[in-house]
Amino acid sequence: MEDTQIIALLFERSERAVEELAAKYGALLRRIASNLLPSGEDAQECVNDTYLALWNAIPPKRPDPLCAYVCAVCRNLSLKRRRDNSARKRDSSFDRSMEELAETLGACSTERLWAARELGREIDRFLDTIDRESRVLFVRRYWFGDSVEELSMAFHISKNNVSVRLSRIREKLRHHLTEQGVYDGSN
Repeated sequence: MEDTQIIALLFERSERAVEELAAKYGALLRRIASNLLPSGEDAQECVNDTYLALWNAIPPKRPDPLCAYVCAVCRNLSLKRRRDNSARKRDSSFDRSMEELAETLGACSTERLWAARELGREIDRFLDTIDRESRVLFVRRYWFGDSVEELSMAFHISKNNVSVRLSRIREKLRHHLTEQGVYDGSN
């Protein structure tokens, strides 16, 4: 079903809209939540919370593209759950991916940096300057939280090659942010 049809069902308050969302985006949402949360139960709850949040947000919102909006809602809910659970334990490749970025950008809180609008705009500009494969690699690692192992399999390259490429992309990002005056290296 097309996104516009799903949005129309949400505007009609049809329960079928949730079924269609699950059919079209369920696997992607489960992957996002699972990458960010160690507990399968927490991940499934976040996916369900995503459907509820979309039900409550549409209408009045009419997101375009729907896929990006759905993913962002799921990611934000998963990160919130992760923060809520973080007092109990640390884990996973997502923590490692955020630590990689923190090392690139300095001791400043990565979470605060990601939330900063100017930084987000500059990262978007930076991503426009690199090749498509590098951009996908970066986004899958630092937005979707894919592990180095998953990226290695998806790109048909060694784990070491993934790590080296990500390191080079982060260095280019640091250079770009420094040139743009967003990052001075002393953070």
